[in-house]
Amino acid sequence: MTVFYLIRHAHADWTPDEQRPLSSMGQEDAQRVADMLCNSPIARIYSSPFQRARQTVRPLANRLDLPVHIEPDLRERRLGDGPTVNDFFAAVKQTWREPSYAHPGGESNAAAKQRGVAVVQRLLEQYPGEHLILSTHGNLLTLVLQNFDPRIDYAFWKMLTMPDVYELQMEGGKASITRLWQSQG
Repeated sequence: MTVFYLIRHAHADWTPDEQRPLSSMGQEDAQRVADMLCNSPIARIYSSPFQRARQTVRPLANRLDLPVHIEPDLRERRLGDGPTVNDFFAAVKQTWREPSYAHPGGESNAAAKQRGVAVVQRLLEQYPGEHLILSTHGNLLTLVLQNFDPRIDYAFWKMLTMPDVYELQMEGGKASITRLWQSQG
């Protein structure tokens, strides 16, 4: 059985800068992610190139003495040039209603899902039977999981926390998904 731990990055204060770092709360939660997963037999760690995703798995990588491999296709789905923070949720919801729709300058859910699932499939073929970390973003994580469970949708995306951790077990063409993260508070 191959196991993927899909991690949504920890909290980062919102700015338009895609390379924004984790907040102090996010840094604390990154330590909690490391505490939770450090006893798992993790063989490899992959991350989105965005700083907040890399920083979320850095404490775990340090504990396990593993490098963090940058995987460009784990980057967040680009929503587009037009949507502002005020209409962000409406813009995201539209892309869930119409998976092939992309806002101007953006990427459709269908295209983002295709590249995210391709990462999982490639790593599944390269490292069968291993446990792998994929540190990514809420939209992409949700789209990848939806590939294996079509019930996953916009409402699922809205309830994700920062961070969030899901275990995706794959064996014999079958997949099972379990949420591992327990939010504090």
